[in-house]
Amino acid sequence: MDTASPSSTARQQQQPIYQRLAAHYRGAIQAGSLNVGDRMPSLRSLMRQHEVSLSTAMQLSRHLESEGWLEARPRSGYFVRKPLRNTLATVSEPRMDITPDPAQYVGIHGRVSDFIARGRLQMVKTNLAVARCAPELYPGDALKLATMRVLRTRPTLLVSASSPRGNPEFRAVLAKRALGMGVTLSPDDVQVTNGCIEALNLALRAVAQPGDTIAVESPTFYGLLQVLEALGLRALEIPTSPQTGISLDALEMAMQTYDNIKAVVVVPHLQNPLGSIMPDAHKQGLVLLCERHGVALIEDDTYSELVSEGTRGDAPLRAMKSWDTTGNVIYCASLHKILAPGIRVGWMAAGRWQARVEMLKFSQTRSNEELSQLALADYMATPAYDRHLRRLRSTLHVQREKTAQAIASYFPEGTRLNVPDGGLSLWVELPHKLSSRRVFDAALAQQILVTPGQMFSNTLRFDPYLRINCGWPHQQDVEQGLRRLGQIVTELLEDNV
Repeated sequence: MDTASPSSTARQQQQPIYQRLAAHYRGAIQAGSLNVGDRMPSLRSLMRQHEVSLSTAMQLSRHLESEGWLEARPRSGYFVRKPLRNTLATVSEPRMDITPDPAQYVGIHGRVSDFIARGRLQMVKTNLAVARCAPELYPGDALKLATMRVLRTRPTLLVSASSPRGNPEFRAVLAKRALGMGVTLSPDDVQVTNGCIEALNLALRAVAQPGDTIAVESPTFYGLLQVLEALGLRALEIPTSPQTGISLDALEMAMQTYDNIKAVVVVPHLQNPLGSIMPDAHKQGLVLLCERHGVALIEDDTYSELVSEGTRGDAPLRAMKSWDTTGNVIYCASLHKILAPGIRVGWMAAGRWQARVEMLKFSQTRSNEELSQLALADYMATPAYDRHLRRLRSTLHVQREKTAQAIASYFPEGTRLNVPDGGLSLWVELPHKLSSRRVFDAALAQQILVTPGQMFSNTLRFDPYLRINCGWPHQQDVEQGLRRLGQIVTELLEDNV
């Protein structure tokens, strides 16, 4: 008997047929119904059994081949293989049973500035450092048409003052979309910002003063560390699991040890750079822990729309804000990664700090222009937006798998890899504690740009790690760049011997 829920069945039916069939056969391989070395049903058998076209049968087989589950043998068909990336150990878990290092003022800006400047000065052929998708993966034409419709219907828009909180229609769309994350908001609860980085900046300024301590994930996004440095705040780095996110035990130990923690900043879904996704019980526990200790919780939910379909299951993802009953959670999000990198539009719902955030926003940057907001609202209110998100998640899944396969093929023994259930990046642990800074220098000399792990902490504890982007189509230049990067890592290890 079919026990799938109506919502699950509806989501499956929205996928292309070849993807649904690929998921079926991938599950059979993972369950052991098809073993390594077994022959995959022929194209004719697939056509007959599933009543699909030859094109669909070929798409199914090539899709599984691109993910590393099948290999094509001349004149013999497709055979089951074990993806090479499954042979790599996962990234090491941090120790959770020790008190975090004392909070310290952040001093990372010089390191980040040097990385960015050198990447801009050097001609780069293969950019594995950015955390966004290729332009062709975003709906550029649809957004252009939406912008033109807005200008036709509102000819005075560009010469009229903007609303301080953001365009009301756009805020209404955002509030409606937030329901899907379990968050009930009025449009008046929404403040539009210049990307998520301004939202984080405003949230921190609302709850803390220079010299205060902010608990952050470790590792964490270097942009957050730059904001903390600019505001004169101390960072208290809390051990974070590549699987489940920030350690609640370590955080509670820190709250009992240090009395000046004003806020905790976390990315619950596809944490940057680890890619971890917090279980619901973990998210709820974090909300309650912060409420109990009177510490503000700042939620950066930039990546939740990139979580893979299979991970979502029947129960939708829930934001931490959905468990907030006291206004203690400041919810921040952005469309920069998922829809329009060229339009830096973010937003926030600041709970009990809403009035203060609005005044800080007014004093800092005033209101955002409304043309882009109305164009985004026009597009996001249609079914086309959800179709775009499904395509983007599907494409990124294939690109992550291909990148992971390349790393498993070209990097030396001892490399460890975290392949998240969604998102734009892979977190790679280098063998024998090889310095990612040395890899960065050697790769840049060969026109390959990567992000060294030491960017993601105020300390050097993550120097033996790299963040590798998967947002660009995995074409020949990307494959060659990863092959050469693997050779660079191997050569540097040999130099250490």
